[in-house]
Amino acid sequence: MDLRDELILRAERARAASVVLAPAGRAEKDRALMAIAEALIERAAEVIAVNAEDVAEARVAGLDEAMLDRLLLDTARVHAMAAAVRAIAAADDPVGEVVGMKRRPNGMLAGQVRIPLGVIAMIYESRPNVTVDAAALCLKSGNAVMLRGGKEARRSNEVLGAIVRASLVRTGLPQDAVQVIEPLGREETIVLVGLTGLIDLLIPRGGEGLIRFVVEHARVPVVQHYKGVCHLYVDSAADLDMALALTDNGKMSRPGVCNALECVLVHEAIAADFVPRLGTLVDRGLEVRGDAPTQALLARAMRATEADWGQEFLAKILAVKVVPSYEAAVAHIRRHGSHHSEAICTNDHRLAERFLREVDASCVLVNASTRFNDGGELGLGAEVGISTTKLHAYGPMGLASLTALKWIVQGDGQVR
Repeated sequence: MDLRDELILRAERARAASVVLAPAGRAEKDRALMAIAEALIERAAEVIAVNAEDVAEARVAGLDEAMLDRLLLDTARVHAMAAAVRAIAAADDPVGEVVGMKRRPNGMLAGQVRIPLGVIAMIYESRPNVTVDAAALCLKSGNAVMLRGGKEARRSNEVLGAIVRASLVRTGLPQDAVQVIEPLGREETIVLVGLTGLIDLLIPRGGEGLIRFVVEHARVPVVQHYKGVCHLYVDSAADLDMALALTDNGKMSRPGVCNALECVLVHEAIAADFVPRLGTLVDRGLEVRGDAPTQALLARAMRATEADWGQEFLAKILAVKVVPSYEAAVAHIRRHGSHHSEAICTNDHRLAERFLREVDASCVLVNASTRFNDGGELGLGAEVGISTTKLHAYGPMGLASLTALKWIVQGDGQVR
């Protein structure tokens, strides 16, 4: 059996499993999710040991620190995965939710109900926790899922997939509802993204190169998230202590993630007071790349190039620019942002409201860190990714984003 035939067979098995899973009740799905969480804790030592082999091999291969951080599983992260699965089990089941049921003038009722999408395929890099998060979210929302992780996490994904599938068997749900596809290469990816009629939605999650490759070759619907170029605008009416804290958290807490801060725009009226404060972050390893006014105020800043605006550094590097006005800051964001996360620090309520209205991003924040654009932090539990395009979801994709709305009508003999 060649590669294409093998993938078609796997997708057909996923389709068959989705038919069984779609009508499953909440109790059945939650029982499976709790079994997955328990098995993760029970087999944590095995997961960590296997992951250590992946990390060691990736380090020898020269994987950068951001990718290594995403790849690593330790005790805390395994327990966090289990906690995320439990949170998904505790969440409301979106399947069957009726939305907007209204009585029409002719007496019939018309509305919509949430249904599973069917079969979801995910292609992702480094993060083995995505294997568990995606499997749990798809199960809860009644979808089968095909998971194709990167070769750097092959062993980790294999054992995590085995844990999930064994838990499904133990609780009476079809194990083919979750399938881990071995990462063979680009040829296999091209086949997978072309399985029209078998895959209902494709979600790529990883570097910009991966996303562009998938979008270029896909023949099935794709959720896109190219990169996270996140800005913080420090307004003339900002609390500067707060602005520094938001910069610190946004950039330094975890530089290699997509909601990390990449650029700070500073109003010229408070630049002399604020920019020198960034020196405390430079003392902790931050590299500032600034325009001429920034360099004049912070001697240790390097000169930014045009390429630094709109750059996703994924490292302890921060672009800083002094701007003459709110309008200039918004214009910069529109030119260089990636529709991921954009924040303002200000005590001017009217300006904050303008920012919320005028800035187009999947998450727009006032006086809060960009790091909050995350499914867990926004109350969704885990997420399968963050969409930076608007069809059919925008922002973190939790349970509701893995469903569609179909129309339902209840009448008593009405004809048109």
